Amino acid sequence: MSAEIVNLRQFRKARERLEKEKEAEQNRLTFGRTKVEKSLTKARNDKAEKGLDQGHLEKPGKDD
Repeated sequence: MSAEIVNLRQFRKARERLEKEKEAEQNRLTFGRTKVEKSLTKARNDKAEKGLDQGHLEKPGKDD
């Protein structure tokens, strides 16, 4: 009966490196866009919102 010897310090450091890499990947996705990509996304969102607003039917109110 022999067990594998594990260095806890190395295990802890490896786990921390993995967590930092996951955080870095998320940051790359969130903040790693160019100005052109950001403006394109904003323009697409504005166009979609405008299209939804155009299709909205207003109910006649008491003030009309």
